[in-house]
Amino acid sequence: MLSGMAFDMSKDGSAKRLKEIVNVLRKHNLITGMTPQSLRAIFEELGPTCVKVGQILSMQPNILPAEYCKELEKLRSDVAPMDFKTVKAVLEEEYGKSLGEVFSKIDETPLGSASIGQVHLAYLPDGTKVVVKVQRPGVYETMSQDIHLIKKASGVVNFVTHIGGEIDINMVVDEVWEVAKQEMDYSLEAGHAEEFHSLNKDVAYVTCPKIFTEYSTSKVLIEEHVEGFFVDNLEKLKNNGYDMEEISEKIALNFVKQVIDDGFFHADPHCGNIKIQGGKIVWIDLGMMGRLSPRDKNLFADAVMAMATRDSMRLTDFVLNMGIHNSRVDYLELESSIETVMNRYASADFGTMDIAQLTEELFAIMRRFKIGVPKGVSMLPRSMSTIHGTLQTLNPGMNAFEIIAEYMSGYSKKHFDLKAELTSIGKRVVTSIQKSLDIPAQISDALRLLSKGFSKVNLELSMSDDMDIKINGFVNKIVIALIASALLIGSSVISTTYMQPQLLGIPAIGAVGFFAAIALVIWLIVSIIRKPGK
Repeated sequence: MLSGMAFDMSKDGSAKRLKEIVNVLRKHNLITGMTPQSLRAIFEELGPTCVKVGQILSMQPNILPAEYCKELEKLRSDVAPMDFKTVKAVLEEEYGKSLGEVFSKIDETPLGSASIGQVHLAYLPDGTKVVVKVQRPGVYETMSQDIHLIKKASGVVNFVTHIGGEIDINMVVDEVWEVAKQEMDYSLEAGHAEEFHSLNKDVAYVTCPKIFTEYSTSKVLIEEHVEGFFVDNLEKLKNNGYDMEEISEKIALNFVKQVIDDGFFHADPHCGNIKIQGGKIVWIDLGMMGRLSPRDKNLFADAVMAMATRDSMRLTDFVLNMGIHNSRVDYLELESSIETVMNRYASADFGTMDIAQLTEELFAIMRRFKIGVPKGVSMLPRSMSTIHGTLQTLNPGMNAFEIIAEYMSGYSKKHFDLKAELTSIGKRVVTSIQKSLDIPAQISDALRLLSKGFSKVNLELSMSDDMDIKINGFVNKIVIALIASALLIGSSVISTTYMQPQLLGIPAIGAVGFFAAIALVIWLIVSIIRKPGK
């Protein structure tokens, strides 16, 4: 069990806590490197708020390699529960009335306790059975303090690892803090539940707990109690007549719908967050949700098709279009790295391809090229990996990504809009014509600048060694062609004179020039035919 949440928020308390953080970091000797195990131990020793940071970080494969994310998944989420007096005080402060006026009954023993809050079973005045999620008092201030001190400590300790170079710990902590703040605002979770229910209202076999908004605040969430069975309770499910294969297929189909159609998906779809009740799949704990923009959804669909066709160039374009990069990226080297990864899956059918592993390898490449990932997209690979594990529990051997491929084929047809496509094509044609009309004016401007002495051209080329060799080869051929042309022209001029000595009725020097030009032309033609482009 982890230690409690309370920290001294005074100046002296902050100094004491900073010293504690620095001592833990020094204890694990980060200067000589870090292992996944030592990183997990650090978060555990720093207490519940840092455990939460570690748990969120485990879902960010764009920041840490897979082995670190998997190790951080082991962080225990259970903490010493709040005593009921504290729970009662929080509830009465939020409602401004006594507990008896809000609930007809509330169990004092919590159903579960975590770093941010804990849950209790209760009954509303009309007898409705509900779950009450209560936030720990001062958790926001405590976590805010720890986040600030971790960033401060990162400047004291040389935070260097063997996982791909120096980590910008401030950037990492800022991103994690944003996610944590969302989880600490229960009104956001209530909004998520309402949005999820609206998006899935036409799906007969999917739902989520009803939120009682009139009883919920930013620190208290009241939702209906879901009886049912968790999806990893296979024995109970089978005894109640459920088909594991059907459940797994429907969970997979709905998750793909969440991603591709809705752009709003469950970010942590493990077995403990999915229940089966009354023949329906009930998604619970909607505090952490991923969101994709229309552009991100289209890019993701394009990435899936690129993976299915092993199109490394298309996948490279996806990485650059989706990613965030402030420095120049060597396109050829990036494409070569992606192609190397894709080649390892060349013999695999898309349905059996380990997309989770492939995605992790792509993130490793992106980290190497310093390409960041937008927040919504960064949650998707981890969610895909988690849902894959959930489906394996229900139906071993099933591959969710085969369903993705089938869904994608239908998605393209379903979302094809002939009018929109024709409009788009028409716009591109008009744009191309407009650009072509600008070419003469652009050439004229360039010539005008050159005539006035502005002949300096700023051009940056990024070339691999292979491309450098090819360009040198092209230049050499152009030079040889120019030399051959000069020999032919010069020899022709000389042949009009009566210069002595003569060979074959023409001046010998002209004949030699002709022979040399012909030899160069023959060599040039043979080299082009034998090795085009070299």
